[in-house]
Amino acid sequence: MRKEEIEKRIGSVPLFKELNKEELSPIVEIAQTRFYKQKMYVFMQGDPLDRVFFIHSGKVKIYKTDFSGREQIVSVLEAGEMFPHAGFFRKGLYPAHAEIMEEAQLAAIPIDRFEQILISYPELCIKLFKVLGEKIIDLQNRLEEQILHNTHEQIIMLLLRLCKTNGVKADEVYKITTHFTNRELANMIGTSRETVSRTINHLKKKGYLATDESGYFLINRSQLKDQII
Repeated sequence: MRKEEIEKRIGSVPLFKELNKEELSPIVEIAQTRFYKQKMYVFMQGDPLDRVFFIHSGKVKIYKTDFSGREQIVSVLEAGEMFPHAGFFRKGLYPAHAEIMEEAQLAAIPIDRFEQILISYPELCIKLFKVLGEKIIDLQNRLEEQILHNTHEQIIMLLLRLCKTNGVKADEVYKITTHFTNRELANMIGTSRETVSRTINHLKKKGYLATDESGYFLINRSQLKDQII
């Protein structure tokens, strides 16, 4: 891929949007553009953590597995996002699997060289810390949901979270742009597929949630939010 094209794609990532051409140059020099087909793995849990990835297009599922092979989905990331969020300024292993959900174009940057750039550009380092801080707050909120709320409320909170992370708004309705199965939703909060199915059907009957002709969720976020107040 031509250098100009890599520069354009790197420059579109929110973390780098405010950098000028000169500031982007060292990042472009070390970035490698990679193409992945659906179901391919970017890395697997336990692999040596040596690169950070930025999504130009497509979707990536981040999930963990335990010793029995049980899956817990951490997040589904879309264009403009980076992953993983752990591993800066330390040696380690990838904490989860990264699987391609939709054909994707990614920019891969070696972590050790990216760290040197961060040291050279304190403003970029501060922006990265803000991103990591938001992830920490999100994880804290998820922990509180599990401790303080029952499963029905946790499913509602998950749907509300997906409106923010994987949804687009049209009037009062959010369309979730990723097709999630009930099994995948259950894997996000550690419950059963049957429990999610019952809750989804209940919310549909109440009119808080629907699906379009392609099976994507349509969520009335304001009405749904009222159910946990």
